[in-house]
Amino acid sequence: MYLELDPLLVDVNVHPTKHEVRFREGRLVHDFLFRTLHQALADDRPAAAHESPGAALAPAVSRESQARFEPRQQAMPLNLGERRAAYQPSFRVQQPVEFPTAPSSTDAGSAPDTPPLGLALAQLHGIYILAQNAEGLVLVDMHAAHERITYERLKARHDEGGIRRQRLLMPLDVSLSESEAELVEERAAELAGLGLVADRSGPESAIVREVPALLAQSDSARLLRDVLSDVADIGSSARVEAETNEILSTMACHGSVRANRKLTVPEMNALLRDMERTERSGQCNHGRPTWVQLSMDQLDKLFMRGQ
Repeated sequence: MYLELDPLLVDVNVHPTKHEVRFREGRLVHDFLFRTLHQALADDRPAAAHESPGAALAPAVSRESQARFEPRQQAMPLNLGERRAAYQPSFRVQQPVEFPTAPSSTDAGSAPDTPPLGLALAQLHGIYILAQNAEGLVLVDMHAAHERITYERLKARHDEGGIRRQRLLMPLDVSLSESEAELVEERAAELAGLGLVADRSGPESAIVREVPALLAQSDSARLLRDVLSDVADIGSSARVEAETNEILSTMACHGSVRANRKLTVPEMNALLRDMERTERSGQCNHGRPTWVQLSMDQLDKLFMRGQ
């Protein structure tokens, strides 16, 4: 990232070896960068232009987007490159679509209204989804993609006022260490805010009564232990609230599809459609890419076609 501004607004003599500089309007620069990066990352999802996660950034930013910042920002010539597609989202492909059978290799991706991530063809070793779109082949890491989708949903539910819980038909008795059992007793309200309702039932045990609805099919005992581990590492109650996203990320990992799980074609297509409408779906919670695009030209070069 490169910023251009009046030299009078930068003090380059703060550090004797020029390792640091100081902005006269430091808060203004920080807010500009934070909001712009947040918007760019939020829009990092498959778009109608079929851009890959590593696609080059288009130069210039529109005047309409600059108008969102404070009036004083307009006097600072801060140039930023970001994806043009981020300002032109395609709403036509936002509705989930189910396909009962796998499309043929000649039909999949050939239609003009093919979604950005295309149509699912098959599953590779229970880990990757192979899909065909207008440009060629799309490879999707199904666990990483589903983890991002689940995390964004959990975070949205939490921000809306709490995660919706589902009562277990049969309460689950979980064996814990004495310190973990004490955390269940001391942090019951915080755990309930995360969708986990549990009561201490003994010196080294607890009973789980409710779990997050999105994670109803996950391993509830393991989920409770991992969340308690995060709570213990984070420390104080105030910090737990500040670090909620880290805990939600742990929970999302448990609620995601695992490797070697066989998905049907409709399930694979539903996952692809969810990716297309989920913010930051280009990366998982740990920063790894969730999908890559191989164009027909790249595939032809692999097999030396046309050479």
